[in-house]
Amino acid sequence: MQATSSAYKLHKCQSQVFSSDSRFRVLVAGRRFGKTQLALVEMLHAAQQPHKLIWYIAPTETQARKIAWERLKALTQPFWRGRPNETHMCIRLSSGSTIVVQGAFYPDSLRGIGVDFLVIDEFAGIHPRAWVEVFRPALACRKGRALFIGTPQGRNHFYDLYEHALANEIDWAAFQFTTADGGIVDPDELAGAARDLDAETYSQEIQGQFTHIGLHRVYRAFTREENVRPLSFDSTRPLVWTLDFNVNPMCTLLLQKVDDVVHVLEEIVIKPSATTELACQTFLPRAQFYYNQVPSYQKPLTVKIYGDASANQRRTAASQTDWAIVKEFFRMWQGTFKPEYYTATANPLVRDRVNCVNSRLRNQVGENRLFIDPTCKELIRDLEEVSWNVDATGAAGSELNKSDRNRTHASDAMGYFVSQAFPLLPSMGEKGSGNVLSF
Repeated sequence: MQATSSAYKLHKCQSQVFSSDSRFRVLVAGRRFGKTQLALVEMLHAAQQPHKLIWYIAPTETQARKIAWERLKALTQPFWRGRPNETHMCIRLSSGSTIVVQGAFYPDSLRGIGVDFLVIDEFAGIHPRAWVEVFRPALACRKGRALFIGTPQGRNHFYDLYEHALANEIDWAAFQFTTADGGIVDPDELAGAARDLDAETYSQEIQGQFTHIGLHRVYRAFTREENVRPLSFDSTRPLVWTLDFNVNPMCTLLLQKVDDVVHVLEEIVIKPSATTELACQTFLPRAQFYYNQVPSYQKPLTVKIYGDASANQRRTAASQTDWAIVKEFFRMWQGTFKPEYYTATANPLVRDRVNCVNSRLRNQVGENRLFIDPTCKELIRDLEEVSWNVDATGAAGSELNKSDRNRTHASDAMGYFVSQAFPLLPSMGEKGSGNVLSF
């Protein structure tokens, strides 16, 4: 396998990592720094040597396929020995070397194989024992090298590995860069991110810093002083109804989107043994109160409806799905309300939904864009008390602590709306590329 050019086009910070002779390297960087591009270059460089086995590992097979597989195929195509194995994501090259792309969800399935070069992507999302028990032994017999890349997720085992690399100059090297250091994302996009993200998320996701995210309460950006105040209905704007379909309690919120700001007007909490039919019946007099404030020329009242996407399949009672019951209710009141449905095909990841809410509560530049009426007592308690689940070591996980059955439901209802109406960083625009790989 012979590359047409040995000049891999890496930016300055990527080159620092690439040029390091350390056997084990840890790269911590903000989103869109160019971590995956560097990983591809590293793997191709290793594969130029004959009869080497190179692994790329991401937390799950789906992530591995999405992040690296297609790009890797495109870059290696001139050197294929045969068609890549799509099922096992394996590419055999003319040098006799093999690159395998895999997920680490079942790390035990990867035991017993000798590896020459290993890239572990988003190490913070991989079980910590996978490195010690599976990947490190796989490198031993061939004296293989490893590159860990990722963005922080609180001070978990990725933080511990980074600290270990800093303290051990023999065999280890540690690097830490911001998104801006990569020079890929346009400065205007970074300025937008500062407005879209709360301060701790910005520090983690853009500046690549190990913060205490995940060790504190979930909605860390919330304060009563800044986010709670009396609110009134704006009769010139639609009403929003967002639902969490839990049975006991069932929580829904009535709110409005006022330009870039969210006003939560009131909450509806039903317990015990709530049903979606009961939620609709309870919603009716509240919504009619707002309907009566709307000028006649603006009637029927527009109601924008958001909520738990899984309710498209779930039933709290009877034979209809929860969303089917909601739609049937509005058909009965079509002269009073004009419904608009915003039901996603799938719910976002919990952390993504939480980050969306925190960014509305208070962003990196100090703006508050989510306000709650003081009558919403359950929602306020959620924002003050909901915490992350922790594992046996005390490290925060990616799921909410639901040990108190009354908690999480009101804030979930709000999160379903906020994550759809104000999604975070759909894709940060890149500068004109001078970083395309060349061989």
